[in-house]
Amino acid sequence: MARTRYATDRGLIARMGATMFLLGLVFVAFIAALVYLLGAFSNVSSGGIVFIAALFGIGTAFGSYFWSDKIALRTSGAREVSPQQAPELHGVIDRLCALADMPKPRVAIAPTDMPNAFATGRNTKVAVLCVTEGLLRRLDRDELEGVIAHEMSHVAHKDVAVMTLASFLGIVAALVVRFAFYSELFGGGGRSNNNNGNNQGALPVILAVMVVGMVVYAVSFLLIRLLSRYRELSADRSGALLTGQPSALASALQKVTGDMARIPTRDLRAAEPLNAFYFAPAFAKGRGQVTLSSLFSTHPSLERRLAELAKISKQLSR
Repeated sequence: MARTRYATDRGLIARMGATMFLLGLVFVAFIAALVYLLGAFSNVSSGGIVFIAALFGIGTAFGSYFWSDKIALRTSGAREVSPQQAPELHGVIDRLCALADMPKPRVAIAPTDMPNAFATGRNTKVAVLCVTEGLLRRLDRDELEGVIAHEMSHVAHKDVAVMTLASFLGIVAALVVRFAFYSELFGGGGRSNNNNGNNQGALPVILAVMVVGMVVYAVSFLLIRLLSRYRELSADRSGALLTGQPSALASALQKVTGDMARIPTRDLRAAEPLNAFYFAPAFAKGRGQVTLSSLFSTHPSLERRLAELAKISKQLSR
């Protein structure tokens, strides 16, 4: 029987909490390393690099948080549709909103044959749920309901806010590396006519900042991808329990993943910027085993997702 609220999984919540804690430790270590490096050499140029990178990082995170819905719709080329334009789709969403006891998101359709869906928005009041024309053509009503329940779970659990917060450290670290590189490349590393001790020490400081930034970015990138995979499993579980039909969601997963291979590579490449938002990634490598590429994936493997849904089916049948 479908539940009236989105269910949570304590095990997944604990793992997501541990991942966020590790990201926090990395952030603290990053700040400590920068304080040490910039304190060892009183160098205005290096300090300016970090300050500018932090400002850009805050701006990027701010934009992602407040305008993620507009950015995603523009990137996908989707258009909002009314109940008169898409009555069946709105009917499915109305039913799920009643079951989940949450406000109805805006509804959009993307004009592409790639079967997929995404939901985004910083909260339920400004959320938007988008499905592609290819998804509507391929799935029956129960399968479509399973996919939409999965996507609405992301909105209910404020995944945009969580991932924006988690990504902030990686953004700042990447910008520190980039700004430090260009500062050194264009002579900003203290190689001026003024040969005082501070300028002579600028080059090693900038190089050290670059190394620290690269390490922090790599570690935070892997942790963010791990967190993203946990959140996808959580959305699968919540959506399956809400509808009471994990088999329909599993069937939709198999259809979407199988038909993705038939989509022209050019269309998949165009959709790749939204991979983290999509129900299933446009490119999914390393299925069936833990490989290097699977560590970089925003989604769990198809096999992992199907196995977890099978467990839920057994739980509901008891």
